[in-house]
Amino acid sequence: MVVFTCNDNFESMMTCIYDAWAARLGHSNIRLQTEPVGNLELFCEYRHIDADQKKVKKVISSIQKKISWEAYQWVYAASMSFRQDKLDMIYRFLILGFATGPNVTKMLGHPYTSGVFELKRKVYNECHQFHEFLRFSRLENQVLFSIIEPKCNILTLLASHFEDRMPSENWMITDKTRMLSIVHPMNQPFFLTPVTPVELSYMEDIKEHRDPYSHLWKTFFQSVAIDARKNPKCQRNFLPLWFRKNMTEFQET
Repeated sequence: MVVFTCNDNFESMMTCIYDAWAARLGHSNIRLQTEPVGNLELFCEYRHIDADQKKVKKVISSIQKKISWEAYQWVYAASMSFRQDKLDMIYRFLILGFATGPNVTKMLGHPYTSGVFELKRKVYNECHQFHEFLRFSRLENQVLFSIIEPKCNILTLLASHFEDRMPSENWMITDKTRMLSIVHPMNQPFFLTPVTPVELSYMEDIKEHRDPYSHLWKTFFQSVAIDARKNPKCQRNFLPLWFRKNMTEFQET
């Protein structure tokens, strides 16, 4: 068994798919996995693959032309999942897609299709939750800033949402889990940039600064609540605890 591994980002995964397919070792004799790999298996050969933009473009073009644009959207969303086996699931889905064509996205009874569909669904669900639960703080320099810790790598999906709604604002969203930030300058396209531990520490320090709107929001949140109808168990179903540590209304004053 040959295991092709790569970094956990879209470009590296598309390159890994290209090289695994081009190796012609037989689909049943290979497995694809994102790094970190963890415990190595006996009798397996591990090959690390680095991102190559030319190969990325070829894979994307092949998916869009030979399968469908919808299948590419599925693959793109599934690649943002937190699951360790997502890359191999995407690879098996593409094998089926190149064999059956555009109808692959309708074959939900097939394990390859249903697996990628489930990955995509969970990514979009989490992204939708952060549309509602993400909280910005206005810093002294008037930049809107937020730190989140999502399970899936959804920064680019979130950025498109907020760019459409706040095009004339300077804002920044930082993924603490993956050490990445989306930066949106006023009236300009957003861009993705890595964050160092020192930069993240500084961001967390400046986030401690509370503008007056934070206090007003907390006051509103507490005043609209009806004590007689408080139901913590029901609230946790709609707003899990792991969302709350970065939400303004649940921060200690």
